[in-house]
Amino acid sequence: MKKFIDKNNQQVTLSFAKQAFAKAPQHVFIVCMHQNKWLLTNHRIRGFEFPGGKCKEHETIEAAAVREVFEETGGKISNLIYIGEYEVQDKQQSFVKAVFFAEVDEIQEKEDYLETKGPVLLEGNILTHRQQTHFSFIMKDDMLPLVLEEMKRKELLVDTWKIEHH
Repeated sequence: MKKFIDKNNQQVTLSFAKQAFAKAPQHVFIVCMHQNKWLLTNHRIRGFEFPGGKCKEHETIEAAAVREVFEETGGKISNLIYIGEYEVQDKQQSFVKAVFFAEVDEIQEKEDYLETKGPVLLEGNILTHRQQTHFSFIMKDDMLPLVLEEMKRKELLVDTWKIEHH
């Protein structure tokens, strides 16, 4: 397990094993690719980030991941792969997020993207882009580089996706 403090000064523990924490994941974070580009969403408050959100009652984390990607980007997932999960702990409570990698076949234009402004496609090394001011705090801590390292280890990232070792 990897531990770090996030941009909101909260303790984060990341694991690449399923059911690593006492609590089951009730949130999802999905690293998405579409046609060799990163597929992000533009959150109305936080800025550019990968899609994610909370599970609905009686919804699996996989179903929540598929739903959140579609709601926030119009993306239709063709392949969803579990990567890991992380627990965020503040003074009062904690929550656990499941992390997935998703390949998106198509993006449907929608009238409403809920709390986001819709899809953002980005080329290049996401690790160099993510520190720009229009990116969400969620993209700026140690979680994303660690997840990308695990995805490289599992051979889920190919050279054309321009992920450089850090």
